[in-house]
Amino acid sequence: MSTTPRIAIVGAGLGGLVCASVMQQHGLPVTVFEREPGPDSRSQGGSLDIHEDTGQVALRAAGLLDRFLALSRPEGQEWRLYDRHAALIRRDRAGDGDLSRPEIDRGRLRALLLDSLAPGTVRWNQPVQAATPLPDGTARLHHGGRTVEDFDLVIGADGAWSRVRPAVSDAQPSYTGVTMVETHFDDVDRRHPGIARLLGAGTMSAKAGGRSLVMQRNSDGHVRVYITFRGPQDWHAGLDLADTEAVRARLLDRYQGWDESLLAILRDNEGGFINRPMFVLPVPHSWERVPGITLLGDAAHLMPPVGVGANLALLDGAELAQAVIGHSTVDQALDAYESVMLPRAIDNATTAQHMLATLMPDVADSDSGSDEALFPDPLWPDSTLADR
Repeated sequence: MSTTPRIAIVGAGLGGLVCASVMQQHGLPVTVFEREPGPDSRSQGGSLDIHEDTGQVALRAAGLLDRFLALSRPEGQEWRLYDRHAALIRRDRAGDGDLSRPEIDRGRLRALLLDSLAPGTVRWNQPVQAATPLPDGTARLHHGGRTVEDFDLVIGADGAWSRVRPAVSDAQPSYTGVTMVETHFDDVDRRHPGIARLLGAGTMSAKAGGRSLVMQRNSDGHVRVYITFRGPQDWHAGLDLADTEAVRARLLDRYQGWDESLLAILRDNEGGFINRPMFVLPVPHSWERVPGITLLGDAAHLMPPVGVGANLALLDGAELAQAVIGHSTVDQALDAYESVMLPRAIDNATTAQHMLATLMPDVADSDSGSDEALFPDPLWPDSTLADR
């Protein structure tokens, strides 16, 4: 660009961080605002499969692909599908040298991206209340109190409940009718060998009648469990979610008739339970160009967690950075970026919602029919559930 733009990224998630990293690789200064107190203030979510045609493209643009591959777990690409009687329906394993979708803990990937940034790039404990466009084509960030800062470009990378999104769109997330309840196992191979055998090296799913049990290996023997079902958002009415044993009993009641080896996922986990209702943005979601402001990742296209959200956020971030680097004005950069990102997001969100309807049908449980026909692909826990 003819002058160096003032750039702010709101949100230190994967998409915002890779955007900042690519910009800094090309000498553009950028500031990332993050409301969390620090990089280790909360769990960053589960394992992610990073795809060679999206997320890995973004990491290559940031010069981080080799470091990512060294940290990743190619064996984690294994996936097992069971019916509710614990009969194995399908098993997929990556071949030797297959790096098409290696797994990595979300926290490790975020740490890799943070380490790539210049010191002081991320302003921790700096929540943003809102963003507003200004008449001269720039944008204003509103912090707490009366504190404001003006930028040539504000990028909303602040997840499902974005504070930047209202500057470009009136859309709000809505409940899908599906809830995930998260719990975990630790030291699974030593302490829970039966669970480890059921799970294998990567992810397993057991599904029937609008309910599923998903387990996903993370590093160091940690396993995340996602108990997923259709129901009202207030399914836990009258239940104290902090009462682990009461929640366990309620969930066991929902899965009556399932095989005992699968019910052990509910009975023997470490507890407690985290309620994660699943929200999405409307499809299609797009907006008229707003000078000086744009969105990426879940802020732009919150969709069901079927394995594409984190990858699209990474690709969004890298492509937006490359657009800013490659164009002479911010407006030209945003036109180039949004003309590609928005149609891609609509296509992926449409597919993701169809997958959710197929994976979690609103039907009564039955012994008839084929679970494999109902559930041809895994429901992959993804970045959506870790974002705000």
